[in-house]
Amino acid sequence: MKIGEDYIGITTSFYCNDGKGNYLLHKRSKNCRDEQGKWDPGGGKLEFGLTPEKNVLKEVKEEYGCIGVIQKIIPPHTIIRKHNGKKTHWIVFPFFIKVKKNEVKINEPNKIDEIGWFKLSKLPKPLHTGFKWTFNNYKKLFNNKF
Repeated sequence: MKIGEDYIGITTSFYCNDGKGNYLLHKRSKNCRDEQGKWDPGGGKLEFGLTPEKNVLKEVKEEYGCIGVIQKIIPPHTIIRKHNGKKTHWIVFPFFIKVKKNEVKINEPNKIDEIGWFKLSKLPKPLHTGFKWTFNNYKKLFNNKF
């Protein structure tokens, strides 16, 4: 059975930033489950026995090799989309996370082709559809300075 396709997936997504309006995104490699070649801030399925808060900080460390600090949670929401002609269904617990730019690195080279820092007005394309949905629906929160 496939998560998000055969049953509802639960994920913690994160929007790492430097506290100065720059957001960290990575380009998904061909080895990712879906949305290869798209720019994504990051996230991972909620692990059994972890709270969303502990899970998201674990995922930041796994993907970017750095310690993050939770700034704010975006209201959890559902994302239903089509991928390769098949409906997917995810419940997302998204967080704004502050990281230190000089500590960030590609910590999962098999899943991440490249990373970059971007202003919200100059996001790269194409964007991961889940990130695009959250960004478009919670734009006011993204424009807040933490």
